[in-house]
Amino acid sequence: MPDTNEKLVPEAKSALEKMKYEIASEVGVNLKQGYNGDLTAAQAGKIGGNMTKKLIQIAESRLSGK
Repeated sequence: MPDTNEKLVPEAKSALEKMKYEIASEVGVNLKQGYNGDLTAAQAGKIGGNMTKKLIQIAESRLSGK
């Protein structure tokens, strides 16, 4: 099993980074390049939760053939 930070598909890294910034913008979180240690847990959770939700929607759509 890979390290939790290791990507199973390394080529997806840039797409995930792009998604992270898009979602941060959508939910009103000011995410900047580099260090973001000033984010609250709630702000980081909003970004991560919405990324997960979107990735699940993409997977369900592909699995259902849509």
